[in-house]
Amino acid sequence: MSQIANLSDVYTNELKDLWSANDQMLRVVKKMTSKASHPKLKQMLETSQEGIAGHTTLLKTLLGNHDAKVSKEHCKGMEGLAAEALKHTTEDAPDNGPVLDAVIIAQYQRMTHYGITGFGTAAAFSHALKFKDDNKMLKDAVKDMYNNDQLMTELAEAAVNADAVDE
Repeated sequence: MSQIANLSDVYTNELKDLWSANDQMLRVVKKMTSKASHPKLKQMLETSQEGIAGHTTLLKTLLGNHDAKVSKEHCKGMEGLAAEALKHTTEDAPDNGPVLDAVIIAQYQRMTHYGITGFGTAAAFSHALKFKDDNKMLKDAVKDMYNNDQLMTELAEAAVNADAVDE
C-alpha cells in the first residue's frame, strides 16, 4: 500500500484494493459456474461475471479520473474469502447437485457481501470528498451487488435449499 496522507489517498487505495478483490472473485466465480447444476444458478453466475468485470472497469476509470496510478493493491481480505470458496466448492466439495449449488450460493454471497461493504465504503469516501459522479457510480455498483445478492437468496429459498434437503 502506498503512503496515506489524506482521505483522497484512502479513497484511491480503497479503489485499488477493490480492483484486486474483484479480480480474485471473478476467478472463483468462473470456477463455481462450471460446477453449478441448477440452470438458473448457472445463468446468474454467468451474469455476475459480467457485472464483476463492469465494476472492475469502473474502478480503473475512477482511478484514472483522479490521476492515481491505475494499478491494483493485493486484497488480502478477498484472498481469504476466495480461498475458502475454492476449498468448499472444489477440494472439500459435495458431489455435484443441489448440495453443491447451496454451497456455491453461500460462498458467492460471502464474497458479494465483502464487495458491498468495500464499494459502500468507497462511496462514503467519495461523498465526503465531494466527488459527485464517483459517488453516484459507486452507489449504483452497490445497488447492483445488493440486487444480485437478493436474487441469490431468492433462488436458494425457492429452490436450491429445498432440493438440497431432498438429496
